[in-house]
Amino acid sequence: MTTTRIPPVPPQRAPLLTRLLYRYAKRRFGEVPEPFTVYAHRTGLMVAGAVHETLLERASTTLATNVRELAVYWTARTVGCSWCVDFGSMLMRLDGLDMQRLKDIDDYQTSTAFSDDERAAIAYADAMTTDPHRITDEQVADLRRRFGDAGALELTYQIGTENMRARVNSALGITEQGFSSGDACRVPWDPPPTARP
Repeated sequence: MTTTRIPPVPPQRAPLLTRLLYRYAKRRFGEVPEPFTVYAHRTGLMVAGAVHETLLERASTTLATNVRELAVYWTARTVGCSWCVDFGSMLMRLDGLDMQRLKDIDDYQTSTAFSDDERAAIAYADAMTTDPHRITDEQVADLRRRFGDAGALELTYQIGTENMRARVNSALGITEQGFSSGDACRVPWDPPPTARP
């Protein structure tokens, strides 16, 4: 039974393009990400999102992966998107990042588990995600010194994108799917009914 506010589109009801995207996603991630299955009600939006995510991944080459992923993780937690936290944790694990540090993330400002660059990125994610925003000129100047203009822009874009993802997924009732555990994920749609003998 689905927990989403708009039910997922099962493969047997999906158009060909959607089924192809499901197949690709399942091959890449082990299961079809539930947001895809909900966005599939508007194929154009699902395709736009998939293209955007692919281009964003390819264009994000300036920042160190750990800096980017910790900022995105903080944003997802702050917004309260359990799906984004789950999926982001999987990406960090697959990137070989130290997952134990996430236990100390609430104390990032003082914890020795985080570098100065990571602290600056998490603080920026916090300032961008908190309403009203609390970004200062000094904070952006510090990020420019640390990461250059391209890195500061990349960080800003990644945090902004995660704000959008997390808010959309939370609004639609999309919750964790089991990606971070490394175990098999739950299937995002009810199985088709079996024929009776």
